Order: sequence, then structure tokens, then C-alpha cells
Amino acid sequence: MIMLSHAVNPLLPSWEYIPDGEPHIFGDRLYLFGSHDRFAGRKYCMNDYVVWSAPVDDLSNWTPHGVSYRKNQDPGNPRGRYALWAPDVAQGTDGRYYMYYGLEFVPRLSVAVADAPEGPYEFFAHVEYPDGNPLGGLPGDVFPFDPGILVDDDGRIFLYFGFGPGQKSLPAWNINRRKLLHEGAYVVELQADMHTIVGRPKLIVPVAENSRGTGFEGHGFLEASSIRKIDETYYFTYSSINGHELCYATSAYPDRDFNFAGILISNADIGLNGRTQADALNYFANNHGGLVQVENNWFIFYHRHTNRSQVSRQAMAEPIERTESGKFLQAEMTSSGLHTDPLAGDGRFSAHIACVLRSAGGAKYTPYLSFTRRGRHPYFTQSRPDRNSDGDQYIANMRDGAVAGFKYFDLRETRAIQIQSRGGSGEFEVSTELEGPIIATVPVTAAKNMSSQVPLPRDLSARSALYLKYRGRGAADLQAFTLISAK
Repeated sequence: MIMLSHAVNPLLPSWEYIPDGEPHIFGDRLYLFGSHDRFAGRKYCMNDYVVWSAPVDDLSNWTPHGVSYRKNQDPGNPRGRYALWAPDVAQGTDGRYYMYYGLEFVPRLSVAVADAPEGPYEFFAHVEYPDGNPLGGLPGDVFPFDPGILVDDDGRIFLYFGFGPGQKSLPAWNINRRKLLHEGAYVVELQADMHTIVGRPKLIVPVAENSRGTGFEGHGFLEASSIRKIDETYYFTYSSINGHELCYATSAYPDRDFNFAGILISNADIGLNGRTQADALNYFANNHGGLVQVENNWFIFYHRHTNRSQVSRQAMAEPIERTESGKFLQAEMTSSGLHTDPLAGDGRFSAHIACVLRSAGGAKYTPYLSFTRRGRHPYFTQSRPDRNSDGDQYIANMRDGAVAGFKYFDLRETRAIQIQSRGGSGEFEVSTELEGPIIATVPVTAAKNMSSQVPLPRDLSARSALYLKYRGRGAADLQAFTLISAK
């Protein structure tokens, strides 16, 4: 197996595009299941499923296990016309591993099975009623979307799913032809065979339009069902109607009485410390992920958007605090990611690990495919094409006033900084606060790829952010920076 050392955000190599990440521990390894975007793709999830894993005692060593399931393995998709969306995996009572997934907007959920978490998986069955009708196959049925699966401690099996973009948005999605219900998140129990439904789906979280008086006001359900049982409480993670945020609801029961509990993460840090959408710290759009406890630490997995579109998303993870009462506090986007300590203030760092990215006028919602023109907005991108090695992701189109931010570093022994960029003519202003005082100025020119060393103050902290603001003419591409320590 190929071993790759990586623990910063994004948590996989820069050439890999895994959104909708579901983290699960099987044995002594943490597995990441998710959709598989294509760099510069034309729609979501154009590639086949792949699986990555890391030992629980070393979250920097991620192993790629290759293709786990191909689009054309689904009997309803022999030509691979439909993309594989947002899977989740659970180990059945028989010891095998069951992957639940959907095909684009096909109103049906499928199940694949494997003998190992990483696969390979083979098609197993559709989720269906005892009479053989598939879930979502009848008029008035619930629209099955973004499955989350739980095998409870007592062996009972619960499947969570749903889609709630709002009734006014449905015609644009072209999924209302069968008059399927889109009222929120649902749960249904499955028989021991892992695919036959027991009873009827039950609504557990409402859509925004039906949220008045429920406690979910402002955070009604959109998509991205994910479920965990922690101690004796069920934690249901979902993406709200706001898109950028992952929220959660809790209950003492797996199939009823869920109450809104809070926000786990936003892929623009909206909501954190009162931050509003107008002050977004990154370019934002849909979000999807799940919770996992690794030894004594809790993490929330989610995704970010690159290449000025929604269809080249990358896996991210952050430490998240769980209080003694069981409440999770909203996590902050960082560059350090699965590191529970700040990054060392020495060495070369790729610009693609920025957790803050804004133009002089701020950040904005990321459209489905791309901004209509490059304009003033910086963005993460790579040299084409989509590939499986040799990543070279960087930040393109840094224009006057654009900022890239990196959190966090131990800068107590850091003495100087170099910046690698191309294009543009001007300087990068270095600070440790988004709008704080400038601690260094690094000149850059289009003709010079790497700047000279510029000294940094000697009173920097053990947990410090770095912000690089471009000032100058033209557009600069920020590729990397190097921190030089006294050691």
C-alpha cells in the first residue's frame, strides 16, 4: 500500500477531491467514505467511489485503497450515466460492510456489500418495501436522498435520508414529477437483511418552510443525513437550508423526538463568534460530513469548494469540543485540521492549506459551476487535468486587497518568511490578525518566483495565525510560503 503523510487541511493530497465525507472507525483504522468529485468537472461526483484510511494513532498517514465501487456496477446504471452520490457505510450483524448510496436524482437508494471496509464492494440490493417496491418508487413516497445508516447496539438497523430544498426550488431540480415528499429528514427501520423496510418512513427534522414552532427555525433541513449514537444519545448531523453549515439534532430515541442542538461547522466560519454571511471567511456553498471520536478527541468532517465551483470539493476535518453536558461547540476552520496542536513554525507550506480566502470585497457564495468571470475573486485551483498524484494546488487570482489566512502555527522560534508566487507586481503584507497590524512586508515581482527572506518579530505566540494580503498591480498566484526558524 502507498503511504502518504498528510494531516493538514484539506486532509488528503491536494489532487484528491472527496466531498460528503463520512468517517468511521473499523478495527484500528479510521476510514473515510465519500463521494468522488473530479477536478474541473461539469457536475457533482463524476468519479467512482474510492476509500482512504489512516491508523487511529497516526492521522497523518492516509492510505489510498483505490476504487471501491464503480458507477456501472449498479444494475440501473450499466453505462455509468448517473453519478454516485454521498455514501455511508455500516458493519452489519453478519460482520460484512454495507454501503448505502444514491444515483444522482434517481428516486431510489441502493446497497452494496463487501468483506472489508475498503472494499471492493458488489451490488447487493435496493432499499425496498416488503412487497418489492423500492423506497421512493411510489407516488406520494418520500424522496430518498443522502443516506445515513446506523446499526444500533441492540442490532436494530435505522436508515436516515431526505431532501428539503423548499417547494419553490423543486422545479429547478427536476425531481418533482412523481409528487414525492420533500418535507425534511426521515428515518426508517430495516430488517436484518439490511435492505427491507419495516413500517413507514418517519419525519424527524422539518424543512425550513415547516419549521415554525419546532426549534429548527433558521436551520431547517436541506440534505446530508448523518447519524451517530454517543453514549445513550442519538446525534443527527445534517446540512441546513443555509447550505454552508452542518447542524445537529439530538434525541433519546433513534426514530423520534429530535431537538435542534446547534451548529457544528460552517465552511466559511459563518455563525462562529457572531460572524455573518457578509463577513464570510471563505467562499461557501453546500456542506456534508459526520462526527467521529478518535481516542480522546472529537472531530467533525466536512468539505470545502475549489476552482470557483461546487463540483470540485475536498475533504476537511476539525477538532470539535464536546462539553460535559454532551453539547458540541461550533468548530473553527483551520489549516492544522487533524493536528490537535498548532503546526510547527518551520518549513515549507503549500498555499492550498489556507483556511481563510477573501477578495478585497470579501468572500461570496460559490455557484454550481463557476463564476461568470475571474473578476476580483481568488480561488483554489491546480494545473489540469484531474489526476491521482503530483498535486500542485495553489491560490490563483490574488488581486489588490485579497487575503489568504492560515491557522495555526507555533511561531515562537520563527525568525523569517519567504513567499513563492508568480505574476503580479507588489507585495504581501504579513499579519497575525485578519485586520491587525502588519508585522512584515514581502516584495514580489512577476519575474521573481521566490521572494528573499524577510524577518519576523520575535514576540510571536505558540498559537498564531498568519494572514498574507496582496497589495499591488495585476493578479498574483500564491503557491507557497516558507517559515525559517532559529533552530
